[in-house]
Amino acid sequence: MLNRVDQLEVTEPGVYRVGSGFHFNRLGMRCFAKGFSGLEFASDIPGTVGGAVFMNADADCQETGDVVDSVEIVPMDGELQVLRRSELAFGYRWSSFQDMKDLAAIVAVTFRLTPSTAATERERAFLERRRRTQPIGERSAGSVFRNPSGAETSAGRLIELAGLKGFAVGGAKVSNVHANFFVNFNGSTSQDMLALISHVKESVDKRFQIELKEEVKYVPYWTQM
Repeated sequence: MLNRVDQLEVTEPGVYRVGSGFHFNRLGMRCFAKGFSGLEFASDIPGTVGGAVFMNADADCQETGDVVDSVEIVPMDGELQVLRRSELAFGYRWSSFQDMKDLAAIVAVTFRLTPSTAATERERAFLERRRRTQPIGERSAGSVFRNPSGAETSAGRLIELAGLKGFAVGGAKVSNVHANFFVNFNGSTSQDMLALISHVKESVDKRFQIELKEEVKYVPYWTQM
């Protein structure tokens, strides 16, 4: 399904009402270019506004939930609802939307940002650091695993310590740049990627007794009847 709800409306300086299908990186670039802070990290993150809010996308000490003012949703009964920030909860790669059993769709999000003369400079610093530490330009779904709760090191570091940087299954490979990014380097199939994820989980668990949990979401494949 392709989300075409991609409108953007400036309701007042620093307040943006954005359709859930609007590209998250475009929103980040627009906001910092206008001198507003809070979404500088978004300028190089693929995906949509709705997905960023659902997952509470974050990077560089900024997270989506910090600047959410309200969210418009449609539950299964089809009646539009507006949820204020006080009615929502956000955590590490988590939002209360993930626990809403009757959620049909996130329709639009209103963000409230703060003026900042340093927004452009901050975004450039974020982007430069990301280009040094992540496989920018390679085909990936971003971070595969959440950082384990209570562990003293990140998921990527655990994978690296397990000796799995560069390990490949078919056309899917653990990135040589950042071990928590799995890249499609040679025509990977979904089965290649699933097998790689399974192997990495088993290897890390066997060596460190830590069970990695996926951050990526699995979409079932439905064949047309």
